Amino acid sequence: MSHRLITPELVGLGVEDPGDKHAVIARLADMVSAAGRADRDGLEAAFEEREAQFATGMPGGIAIPHCRTAAVREASLALLRLSTPVDFGAGDGPADLVIGIAAPDESGSEHMKLLAKLSRALVKADFVAALRGASTPQEVADLVLGVVQPPATAPAAPPAVAGTPAPAAPPSPGPGDGAAAAADPASRQGDRPVILAVTSCPTGIAHTYMAAEAIEQAGAERGAEIHTETQGSGGITPFPQEVIDRADALIVSADVNITGRGRFAGLPVIESDTNTAISDAPALVDRALAAIADPSAPRVAASRSGDDSAAEGAGASGAHLGWGRRIQQAVMTGVSYMIPFVAAGGLLTALGFLVGGYDVAFVSQDVALKYSLWNLPEAQSYVSNGATLITDHAGLSLYLGAVFNALGGWGMGFLVAALSGYIAFGLAGRPGIAPGFIGGALSVAIGAGFIGGLVTGILCGLIAMWLAGLRAPRWLSGLMPVAIIPLVTTLVVGSLMLMLLGRPLAAVMTGLQSWLTGMTGSSAILLGIVLGLMMCFDLGGPVNKAAYLFATAGLSSATDASYQIMAAVMAAGMVPPLAMALSTALRPRLYTSAERQNGTAAWLLGASFISEGAIPFAASDPLRVIPSMMAGGAVTGAMSMALHVGSKAPHGGIFVFFAVDPIWGFLLSIVAGMIVSALLVTLLKAAARRKAAGAADPAGAPTAA
Repeated sequence: MSHRLITPELVGLGVEDPGDKHAVIARLADMVSAAGRADRDGLEAAFEEREAQFATGMPGGIAIPHCRTAAVREASLALLRLSTPVDFGAGDGPADLVIGIAAPDESGSEHMKLLAKLSRALVKADFVAALRGASTPQEVADLVLGVVQPPATAPAAPPAVAGTPAPAAPPSPGPGDGAAAAADPASRQGDRPVILAVTSCPTGIAHTYMAAEAIEQAGAERGAEIHTETQGSGGITPFPQEVIDRADALIVSADVNITGRGRFAGLPVIESDTNTAISDAPALVDRALAAIADPSAPRVAASRSGDDSAAEGAGASGAHLGWGRRIQQAVMTGVSYMIPFVAAGGLLTALGFLVGGYDVAFVSQDVALKYSLWNLPEAQSYVSNGATLITDHAGLSLYLGAVFNALGGWGMGFLVAALSGYIAFGLAGRPGIAPGFIGGALSVAIGAGFIGGLVTGILCGLIAMWLAGLRAPRWLSGLMPVAIIPLVTTLVVGSLMLMLLGRPLAAVMTGLQSWLTGMTGSSAILLGIVLGLMMCFDLGGPVNKAAYLFATAGLSSATDASYQIMAAVMAAGMVPPLAMALSTALRPRLYTSAERQNGTAAWLLGASFISEGAIPFAASDPLRVIPSMMAGGAVTGAMSMALHVGSKAPHGGIFVFFAVDPIWGFLLSIVAGMIVSALLVTLLKAAARRKAAGAADPAGAPTAA
């Protein structure tokens, strides 16, 4: 880059009465726009959109709003030093130093690397103190340029890539340069302990690099040789194998699963989130040093399958998470892998009804297997409730409907097996998949349904994980993951299900189906309320997924009650994005420009049954948004059940109207819940704005004449 990323005109010192974070972002956009480097409104919208995704506040009173957008013509940094700190979402309080990073759309990941350099520098107390103590904008600009564009870096030189050595001249390491000052393998002196650290945050940006820098500094202070691998948006360069071979311990500072955990098999491991590393890295390094000499310290489990897939599937989030948490994560893994089976099978089934009529289900397999495009069927007879009936459709429509319906039925037949298999995979990795699938299929065969699938998945995962941890002779170790573990696990779990657990679980499943089938009146409405609350509580999180699993797993029973539960869940899940879209249309001034854009997109997301469309709103204002959404979801769930609305499709929203009956009840329930949620969130936001305005302008109160 030949131009200067920050100039004195992009620095504001001692900014008075800055307002909230949205007002601060607006000032940053004003500064960059006034310098001729960006379109003001487009830049503000991009800043706000990024802020809605993940708070940019950092520990120590710092915030780094950033974006990449076509509205930016020239990559820029803008800095504000606020007289009154403003909340940007950091856990330790508001920020008085706000640095905005604006990059043009074509810059690719360049602004991520820039942010990484800046993030690392902001962990250093002397750099932050210098920014706070600088007396002129020119001094601030020089300080920042010394970090992100040091004089020794030639204009045409490529930026540092994560994991590569930094240029010789910079005053501080670049993003992901892999280590503290003694990172070079040749530089290890005496018996200095070697500690590896892997850092990763949900967005792979600032927290990732700040955690790495903090760990490097703490390690250097304690005389340890630290190597860091930043799994962030600026790119990942894995540790060289020779560095891993010399390592004594591993620190995993991550908010998400890291890749390649199997590389570190046998190393003592200390785990934390990135915030802990940023705020208390010395304690993490001390724990790692203590673990080196502790034979009972948790260690990274070995992957018996010869690659990392098993390790990553098997609870990659931590070797010493509690068992409850590990099982919960495995169940969520099973649900996430099951959903494509549900979507494909359910939507094909619904499409079959649309093309071939609702009675196609009685003849679909026979027609699909016996006829063809060159031998189309006549209307078919079938028996229902003791009566012999004739299908409404014949010829091409009946044949295509039968093909779609049969495919959907076969796809739905894998639902419980996929759930069980991938729960086992979530606990034990690849060796658990086959036993889990077989256990799930067995659950269906004996009538235990999805409850049996949950049980077999967990049992298979735990047993396969235990077997994988056994020390097998070298001649047998290669057979363990592909033959011994699947064989023994299937034998044990299959025998338990057939001899002990299967019949009790089948009885529970039968009782549950009977209860659902017999639901009427207030009990059905109460269930609708509960399901509506669950669908809107975390908008795609574990609670939402639990309600969705309950509904989709029941579709295989093909009862009116199961269809009604599916309709209530889908209708309630559509409410949050639709309600936020309506609220942004009713009172646009209550929302930022980015939120208004999200509101426009939320119309389509809500109509398609994508609850996650409301997450940006909930993330920025959870105390007002989430309760409002839950209220509307409860109304929708109750009305849907009261009106006996049923859905034979597990997904699709209004676009599978042909599989919903009565469609007017479905739409009425959604509209009612949408209006309730939209009005509640609008009123709460308006009240909060009035309260904030009153607090900011006490002089505006009426006075006596």
